Amino acid sequence: MNSATLKQYLSQGIVIGLSLSFLAACNGGQETAGDAEADSNTVTVLGVVVGDQQEKLEAVFDAFEAETGITVEYEGTDAFATLLPVRVESGDAPDIAMFPQPGLMSDFAQSGQLVPIDSFIDQNALETAYSEDWLTLATVNEDLYGVWFRASVKSLVWYNPQAFAANGYEVPTTWEEMIALSDQIVADGETPWCLGMESGDATGWVGTDWIEDIMLRTAGPDVYDQWITHEIDFDSEPVQTAFQQFGEIVLNEEYVSGGTVGAISTPFGDSIQGLFTDPPRCYMHRQANFIASFLPEDVVPGETVAVFPLPGIDPEFGTPVLVAGDIFAMFNDTPAAQALMEYLTTPAAHEIWASLGSFISPHNEVSLDVYPDEVTQQQAEILAEAETVRFDASDMMPGVVGTGTFWSGMVDYVGGEDAESVLSGIESSWPE
Repeated sequence: MNSATLKQYLSQGIVIGLSLSFLAACNGGQETAGDAEADSNTVTVLGVVVGDQQEKLEAVFDAFEAETGITVEYEGTDAFATLLPVRVESGDAPDIAMFPQPGLMSDFAQSGQLVPIDSFIDQNALETAYSEDWLTLATVNEDLYGVWFRASVKSLVWYNPQAFAANGYEVPTTWEEMIALSDQIVADGETPWCLGMESGDATGWVGTDWIEDIMLRTAGPDVYDQWITHEIDFDSEPVQTAFQQFGEIVLNEEYVSGGTVGAISTPFGDSIQGLFTDPPRCYMHRQANFIASFLPEDVVPGETVAVFPLPGIDPEFGTPVLVAGDIFAMFNDTPAAQALMEYLTTPAAHEIWASLGSFISPHNEVSLDVYPDEVTQQQAEILAEAETVRFDASDMMPGVVGTGTFWSGMVDYVGGEDAESVLSGIESSWPE
């Protein structure tokens, strides 16, 4: 990010009010001398953010550097899960790591290699900034280790408001209304859903997201948590119910564009295109906020594309929100690292990236007005108003299951294998 752009952020008041505690931690800002002192004024960060998104993350760091004089050296990698353990084992751990999910962070915390942040960040400030669900996801053995920064909101249904209006369709607010709308669309001679599961070696994850969303809506968050930790079997009744509910949509050849063959073979990024063809190939598409990267260039947020939350099923559990996200945690306890961690809890840090697009913050104090378009504001509002937030289950399960048999099992299920057989196979793959 160039100096002119940074000055624009500073002049707009986006970076203001940084606390005295971490400004003092920079040890005099840029007034350093000697290699040792320079090292003490530098923070190394390893993360998964690369490409265009890395430039936006670095804009967040640039503002911190301008305020404090601390240098942030960020390294982005596509091989984070492989590289980080090697770096830590060799004694070359980064000061801070940006984890793409809390499972790996928890492993390092339990081994005593991470520094609890509640030892230097005010607990009341954290409770103001984040809901209880987010804080729980960052807690290991009653100590808080992470600062959540970027969230992926998964419980979204995308649609074209103009196509809805042209056909007299209304946005459903309950699961029953959503199924009734699907039946109405079929009766009109159209197809209600687009669904694409193809994703190279990761084919099947789209299906796991559906199951996770339905689990939260039929079994509730407590059973969902038990499912992740294998306190209930993978082939237990609540999971069978979720598969059955998903099957009522994905196995209905009248409901899904291209039928089951289309669902398995259509790349997940191409699937949403059906909302915008003339005539539409479909009218609804359930997918996370990151699918916005695959929207046609000529769509107009709020006019030709919008979202609504995937409706609840059992009123007892409301409308939960399934998420993924990135969390910062600290390996090396230095004043400069503490300063950066504290900065990352401030709304100012989040609002920089939010204003640049392709970002949703889990921070309670980030204004909706900072998001660049109506649809992103909708997504942020859905997350902010959620009474229950749970992380993607497949990312939390052992890899052999979550990114292995669960993914492949979804393909088998949509391809025609019965749910009982699929679930039994996944259950038998769970590590002892």
